Amino acid sequence: MRKNFLRKKEDFECQVCGGWVKGDGYTDHCPQCLWGKHVDKRLPGDRESSCGGLMRPEGAIWEKGQYRIFYRCESCGHGFWVREGEEDKREELERLTVKIFPEKSEGVGGRGKGKIRKGG
Repeated sequence: MRKNFLRKKEDFECQVCGGWVKGDGYTDHCPQCLWGKHVDKRLPGDRESSCGGLMRPEGAIWEKGQYRIFYRCESCGHGFWVREGEEDKREELERLTVKIFPEKSEGVGGRGKGKIRKGG
């Protein structure tokens, strides 16, 4: 069974903010509002999920020189982490980072690992 990302170039209209997203093969969320759609089941890019619910960005951490975003599906509750996209809006990433309760923090974008606060 394959365990790595499946690259799929797909353009789409964001169902939350209405922005047009030009996919680069790794795009899985809107770079403006950071919302996504639950389309993958077992691994990123497989497009095997039948859920189709909206994926809410609940929080972000700064790790190894980049942001990681935590998503939770509003329909089925599935949650997972993704790396930031090259075009992601920095203000949104920073806003999500403030939702983290870090155990050891150096402020927004701090290097400490944190926990996601429930209830966005």
